[in-house]
Amino acid sequence: MPQDARKTILITGCSSGIGAASADLLRAKGWRVVAACRKPEDVARKISEGHDSVLVDHEDAAGVEAGYRVALEILGGRLDALFNNGAYAVPGMVEDLPREALEAIFAANLFGPHQLTRLALKTMRAQDEGRGSGRIVQCSSVLGFAAARARGAYNSTKFALEGLTDTLRLELRGGPIKAILIEPGPIATPFRRNAALQYARWIKPLTPDSFWRELYAGQVEPRLRGEGKKDRWELGPEAVAQTLLRALEAREPKARYRVTFPTKTAALMKRILPQRAFDAISAKA
Repeated sequence: MPQDARKTILITGCSSGIGAASADLLRAKGWRVVAACRKPEDVARKISEGHDSVLVDHEDAAGVEAGYRVALEILGGRLDALFNNGAYAVPGMVEDLPREALEAIFAANLFGPHQLTRLALKTMRAQDEGRGSGRIVQCSSVLGFAAARARGAYNSTKFALEGLTDTLRLELRGGPIKAILIEPGPIATPFRRNAALQYARWIKPLTPDSFWRELYAGQVEPRLRGEGKKDRWELGPEAVAQTLLRALEAREPKARYRVTFPTKTAALMKRILPQRAFDAISAKA
């Protein structure tokens, strides 16, 4: 397909997992993809694999803007879609979360994606002779609407992302630019390995004096090490990539696309169960 006829997309968090699978699928489907990563070595690897890639670290505001400008230049000044995917978790009970940990994770999971969204909207509004066009797709989570213990930092960023995106969708209502949420559940990615690094940075030093030290030792740390049973409903990252493709190709995309059986079940239970009953189920997760 001629370069000027291809749809264009910027995807963040492409070093592995959902971002990598999405970049591979869309490229195979004929899209012009810029696969952004937050580490220079991952950018170099993606380029060696044949991808266009740029450096975008959500925690670095100046770097976000610089990375976006380079991506837009690669794409010839047109952006049909932005997939804000890059994010991480800081496992830990709420009372053990340092303020600095929340500041860091909100920069990575919310502020950086929001900055990219604003940049993309400016580009999208100027497209097609000023009529505007484009899609903003946010990668949320089942934890973006259903809380779980020891996941307060991640929960709060994804709840905030959902609220911001719902508001944006209302503000864009009736126009040519669409705001869409994808809500994955258990997906087989290096996400837990990355979460273990954040746990070691922020929470592990506090555990000797923590009220929750036994829970950390008996449940959180073994899970971060990959011990115990695999989630029976876990899907590969390709499932999210396929959902992204549907959201991009739909004539009228849905506000939310839920991936995996647990996500769909949690949404149903939250809608029909009393809060006390839903809390009891969530506390056992």
